[in-house]
Amino acid sequence: MVKSTRHAKYELYYHIVFVPKYRRSHLTGKTKERLETIFAEICEDKDLELAESEVMPDHVHLFIGSPPKNAPSLIVNWVKGISARKYNQRYDDRVKWTRSYYVGTAGSTSKDAVERYIAEQEGGDE
Repeated sequence: MVKSTRHAKYELYYHIVFVPKYRRSHLTGKTKERLETIFAEICEDKDLELAESEVMPDHVHLFIGSPPKNAPSLIVNWVKGISARKYNQRYDDRVKWTRSYYVGTAGSTSKDAVERYIAEQEGGDE
């Protein structure tokens, strides 16, 4: 769904994947439920749309919609940093994330469709 700010129309979604330190398979049970709740809180606080989330035993997948003012790296920093801090303050067990992550973009059109559209624009004003 296309959203808007005062100056822009946008449909930006990011697929974000990251792993706990040492890729330990401990993101299960209550830890999984707690993290899902914390990710939802972060997105609400930062005015992001959490379209999907899946906490796997050894990694996390998030699909987040964001206004164009937020860089993908900033979103990742928010999600990883705030989630670790909140989790570690609230619960006795600890969560630590590696510094690495994957981020991919998604929207309503494919790269090929945009390339075709731009190519078709040439000579359209004549």
